[in-house]
Amino acid sequence: MAKKRPQAKAVKPQISDGEIPVVGAREPCPCGSGRRYKACHGRAASHAVTELVQRPFEGLAGECDWVALRELVPAATVPLTLKDGLPEGVPSVTLATVLPMAWPALRREDGSVLIGLQNETPSGDISRDLADTLKRALVAEPGSPVAARRAESDGVRLQDLLDPAAAFEPEVHTGFEFWVPDADSAATEVTASLERANAAAIPTVRLKSVDSSYWCETPEKNHLRWVMPYPEEKLLDALARLHAAGTSSLGEGTRLVGSFRAHGLTVPVWDLPSDMGAEECEKPAAEFAERLAGALANEDPLTADERRARGGLTNRQVTLS
Repeated sequence: MAKKRPQAKAVKPQISDGEIPVVGAREPCPCGSGRRYKACHGRAASHAVTELVQRPFEGLAGECDWVALRELVPAATVPLTLKDGLPEGVPSVTLATVLPMAWPALRREDGSVLIGLQNETPSGDISRDLADTLKRALVAEPGSPVAARRAESDGVRLQDLLDPAAAFEPEVHTGFEFWVPDADSAATEVTASLERANAAAIPTVRLKSVDSSYWCETPEKNHLRWVMPYPEEKLLDALARLHAAGTSSLGEGTRLVGSFRAHGLTVPVWDLPSDMGAEECEKPAAEFAERLAGALANEDPLTADERRARGGLTNRQVTLS
């Protein structure tokens, strides 16, 4: 009996790596190879996710404020300056904490570009993902959002695109009206997204007396969250010295309650009385900054009380990213 000849399988057209969408691990890879996604292009995607860049904003002007806008601040914008200047037809580039519909980026009708910072990123390097989004936004059609995608593993980072000498000065907003130049003419879905975002926004103010420190109001008590650029171990020693000496607070009714890590930096947090506003924090924060500078300069071994204070602070530390 003659053997049956195997039937030729239809060959699916191959697509380039940059066009391959993310699918389920056990689904066929969209590249057309015939293998499951996890054994094909999903392998590289999974590897990229595990390679977390601990300090994605290191080397950028205002690293501490980048972290604050990523993790702490509901509504804020910052003008960005590109190393090579703005392309023709792009009057400005602005970083925003959040954009309507959670868009990664938006090119407005006038050609200006908005980049969203608080979006989920597909790899372990936020800087690379944002740089890829920025590059695509600069050439997008005016009046259109930019979709999310996985950046190339060897793509440029924000540090390659932004001018390191340019100032990074966040403007904190009470709401998200900066999304649309004319709210009356905005699309229905954008208006609905704006209303939801405004309802959820926690009142937040950036202090003027010290860098990267943000007051926020909550129903029960207010808080001060301060992103600091110092090495974690050295900062915790300094905070422990002040805590043991009873000088870690910001005045009567305030308390240093701990800290958290975010993108490679440490963020001490204070509980504040509900009647203590941002303006009332300015002077105590500046005075604390002076005490902290002295504690940071102290190279003596920690005393027993300071070690206990440090243990308490460490036990209350949380890692966000």
